[in-house]
Amino acid sequence: MAERNQEAYPFAPYANGQAMARSDAESTRAHSDHELRRKKRIKCLVYIAVFAVFQIIVITVFALTVMRVKSPKFRIQSVAVEDLTTSNTGNNPSLTMRFIAQVSVKNPNFGRYKYDQGLISFTYMGTQVGDVIVPQETARTKSTRKTILTGAVTTVNSNLAADISSGSVMLSTYSKISGKVYLMNMIKKKKSAEMKCTMTVNLTSKQVQDIKCN
Repeated sequence: MAERNQEAYPFAPYANGQAMARSDAESTRAHSDHELRRKKRIKCLVYIAVFAVFQIIVITVFALTVMRVKSPKFRIQSVAVEDLTTSNTGNNPSLTMRFIAQVSVKNPNFGRYKYDQGLISFTYMGTQVGDVIVPQETARTKSTRKTILTGAVTTVNSNLAADISSGSVMLSTYSKISGKVYLMNMIKKKKSAEMKCTMTVNLTSKQVQDIKCN
């Protein structure tokens, strides 16, 4: 009887071995596919993290450079004397000077700076002796706007006697302009520029020298 059973299923052990081999192969292949998908997911997450860090860096740099608004710089570049007269006789020494001045507004921002009309006041020993109107203008992105102005100063002051005798008179100026910086035509930031200058009028050569502004 045992011999007949063996004759009826002569390949049973071989078939069972093949089934087990297929099962092991499928299990190995499934594990390999799972591992491959896991590595792809990790790689995808790494790419996303790198991209997010890159975006943060770009936004930070953009905020610290382009979106950071600085105050413009307002300066007197030069003053050319057109006419200069002095009087040192009697008790009322006087000085009258007509001049042409070049002023500049330096805009350090990544957007145009549009400023309103301003006024430059000239003083001698704390007393105002003249003023000049600064017209409304626009300084383009990262550029300097230069403007030519004409004006005059006139003073009668007892302190002038010593200065006229020494050949030089020191004047001071003060001005403040206000405006807005336009970033990408969407954002407006109010900014003002303040200027304080000193200069020396050489009465002999009729020149304005040693212009210092801050």
